[in-house]
Amino acid sequence: MLTQKQIDSYHTSGYIGVEGILSEQDILDLRRVTDEFVEKSRQISKNDDIFDLEPGHTPEAPRLRRLKNPAWQHPVYDQMLRHDAILEAVAQLIGPALRYNGNKLNMKSPEFGSPVEWHQDWAFYPHTNDDLLAVGIAMDDMRIENGCLMVVPGSQKGPVYDHHQKGIFVGAVTDPRFNPKEAVPVELRAGGISIHHVRALHGSAPNTSSRPRRLLLFQYCAVDAWPLSGIKDWDDFNRYILRGEPTNEPRVEKVPVRMPFPASDRTGSIYEVQTILEKPFFGKKAG
Repeated sequence: MLTQKQIDSYHTSGYIGVEGILSEQDILDLRRVTDEFVEKSRQISKNDDIFDLEPGHTPEAPRLRRLKNPAWQHPVYDQMLRHDAILEAVAQLIGPALRYNGNKLNMKSPEFGSPVEWHQDWAFYPHTNDDLLAVGIAMDDMRIENGCLMVVPGSQKGPVYDHHQKGIFVGAVTDPRFNPKEAVPVELRAGGISIHHVRALHGSAPNTSSRPRRLLLFQYCAVDAWPLSGIKDWDDFNRYILRGEPTNEPRVEKVPVRMPFPASDRTGSIYEVQTILEKPFFGKKAG
């Protein structure tokens, strides 16, 4: 699936973009189902377990910024989570035994879509080792002007930056030493995928274009990577294994960790958690 050059680039830079993974029909199916959920969101007036709404959302002008756990909401999304080409690529990077540990669909409306402030996924869910990554499926052409993913190359080898403000976890980098001047855009055509390491610093600006930017995100990890926050149920934990067998011997490696506690009273999606950030990088304070 991946070339050796792509594999080397991932391990060096912490991310890659791969074009042409999904078929045209795959993309059409994803867009159709996503449009159906946007229509359903007209009936919702506040965030719930499925829908995360943009400020200004109304029944007449629905603005949906995130669909939570889309693979649980429709079989088309679930099929993409288990897409053979995607799983093959992931296996080349973190090993053959795979588990998924999260999925979401982030949407940026034309001329509005909310930014995602700079962060490391690792800050949200540290594990016993860092063989974790996220795959983003570009449902639309993803360019700078419509808020494409931005990544700081090589940052997966650096520190875990503080994501706390006044002692409370806010889901965004607050360390004053951080400067994303070396960040690069991950531009893709619809049907391509981005892959970024769990410790890679990344974010995305608002959508200033007249085109949407919908990014379907799947989180994968090695089966022997266990969440440091613990597991509640053995059978439920193993239900998320896509390839390989369960193990009760987590692989423990020396990786930097800062737990996402104490938690804010703003819970839900990353958008909600970041609303209390006092000095956002991408613009005015939300909320």
